[in-house]
Amino acid sequence: MQRRSLLLAAGVAAALPSSGRPARAQAAAVAGAGSALPRAVFQKWIEMAGSGAGLKVTYERNGGSAAIEQLKNRTIDFASVDFPRRSAMLRENHLIQFPTVLTGVMPFVNLPGVTDGQLRLTGEVLADIFLGKISKWNDAKIKAENGSLNLPATNIVPVHRIDSSGATMLFTTYLSRASEAWAAGPRAGTLVQWPASVGAAADGLEALTAKVKSTPGAIAFAGVTTVKENNFSTVALKNRAGEFVRADGASFSKAAYSVDWTTPAFSMDMVDTDAAGAWPIVGSNYVLVPDNPTAEKVEAARNTFKFFDWAFKNGYGAATELNYPAMPTVARERIANVWRRAKDPSGRPIWEA
Repeated sequence: MQRRSLLLAAGVAAALPSSGRPARAQAAAVAGAGSALPRAVFQKWIEMAGSGAGLKVTYERNGGSAAIEQLKNRTIDFASVDFPRRSAMLRENHLIQFPTVLTGVMPFVNLPGVTDGQLRLTGEVLADIFLGKISKWNDAKIKAENGSLNLPATNIVPVHRIDSSGATMLFTTYLSRASEAWAAGPRAGTLVQWPASVGAAADGLEALTAKVKSTPGAIAFAGVTTVKENNFSTVALKNRAGEFVRADGASFSKAAYSVDWTTPAFSMDMVDTDAAGAWPIVGSNYVLVPDNPTAEKVEAARNTFKFFDWAFKNGYGAATELNYPAMPTVARERIANVWRRAKDPSGRPIWEA
């Protein structure tokens, strides 16, 4: 996957940390890396916190798996991922995790004459498209859900990613639940064995977006930022409640508020819930941080918490504008308690706010 540094934030001002400890002449910079799904909101929060809280934060979009390896080696201060990691993995590597914003994965098309949200698909039909069982846009199964929509006899070109991706995990989890054929075949994962003779492969988001743009009849999937930045036409999906819904902040929130946010390690499952109005491919961005930073990393760890605390209190309006809904209140109330598990070498909590 192409590695890209998204943004370097504004310089750091001497400030009083939320823990109440005296500030140093210059606060330690915070280095994060990981998923592409939250990149727009993280970019905005970094800009805002640079001027509003005097924090210097960098974020490299290099994928959740790569970022976790960096975090295990303690070369970064936080890793951003698209689905929760298992409690055993967290304990083994002395990590804690917490949610930041809701994220959704959207199927989208390059289909001349079809506008955003106009095309309707069921999960089973979507799975059959990526399995190669449905190969024309005017197939009877597609037409059955689309009334008078004028669908061309164009070949369908499913475009999928061959690199590890949290978006792929969410998308294929949904397909596995909507389609017995998918569950028995490719199944779910950050990397899956896509049918070899179906569609086109892309290595990374840039390759995927370029392929869709250049291919009439193409269909692919990605997160909010990618879809909005490229003005792609999204698909309306039929959810478990039997409604065709569009992907937006409201439908993401409907999925989020239907699950139990007191689940240990925030390991909620928001894919294909039965809530009315819910978008069926919803997850949360999660941030992972060490619970045992070295003495040299304590200030950076404290500033990591300070950054997200500031963002939760001041940045959710901007997040909502970017179609990243806020966590439910019960989740935000629990996050500070999770942060207190991180201790400095003397055993004192790093976050005491």
